[in-house]
Amino acid sequence: MKGPLFYSKILLFGEYGIIKDSKGLSIPYNFYNGALKVDENPSNEAIKSNESLRRFALYLEQLQADQPELVTFNLEMLHQDIQRGMYFDSSIPQGYGVGSSGALVAAIYDKYANNKITVLENLTREKLLQLKAVFSQMESFFHGKSSGLDPLNSYLSLPILINSKDNIEPTGIPSQSTQGKGAVFLLDSGIVGETAPMVTIFMENLKDKGFRSMLKNQFVKHTDACVENFLQGDLKALFSNTKKLSKVVLNNFKPMIPEQFHQIWQNGIETNDYYLKLCGSGGGGYILGFTQDFEKAKAALKDHKLEVVYHF
Repeated sequence: MKGPLFYSKILLFGEYGIIKDSKGLSIPYNFYNGALKVDENPSNEAIKSNESLRRFALYLEQLQADQPELVTFNLEMLHQDIQRGMYFDSSIPQGYGVGSSGALVAAIYDKYANNKITVLENLTREKLLQLKAVFSQMESFFHGKSSGLDPLNSYLSLPILINSKDNIEPTGIPSQSTQGKGAVFLLDSGIVGETAPMVTIFMENLKDKGFRSMLKNQFVKHTDACVENFLQGDLKALFSNTKKLSKVVLNNFKPMIPEQFHQIWQNGIETNDYYLKLCGSGGGGYILGFTQDFEKAKAALKDHKLEVVYHF
């Protein structure tokens, strides 16, 4: 048995800001994916995944008991499949900010939710918000607190524009240019990041008035501008705003940037060869890079593994 594939995602803009109602833009990243599977001879990985699914199923049982109006599942079938050894077969790296738990949540909802909202219906804003609310509760099992956006992206496999907490819509993004020299890329930090501690640090910082003011007047402002520029294909403005955003993050989100990358981050801002920003909650995993000349960025970052996500 093998279920449909669910893809990883990349939040191009909006990490942390969307908690404070900034805009955000999330795109599917088809390089990684996962599917529910049952094997005759499961590997150790599969056995570990199966145990995790067992715990997740108990959590979903509790969720259904607490909020039956939000979502109900075919729990009998879920438990039977888990007994048979079902696991989530995934190439999505965990702790890398590309939505490994989001794809799993999408797969479970797709297969076991009763009266599920499907991708084929007319997706009204109400339906999207309802899906996001369901996914937020489901994914909280993994992170303690979740916006529900990762599973939503994975489930719909469409770029999603976040205008604010209560206003999200599928969107089109400018088509990629195969001839272009510019790129959005992933830089592998080689460290696994944990979402929960990073979110805790951020929530602590929010108690500080200066941090809140920086967030509103700089971070959210530049993030919103980047989203607009990207969707309009205004590259000149996009790079100018990404540079500002990169500076603000380096100055105010240091704990989320692994220490050995502080100088590399600074170098990008000084040389304009590339600009870095957080991918997901930070603390490790991938770092997102923007460059007008990928060859130049590659030379400057030659000691690191880069993956192109999008060509300008």
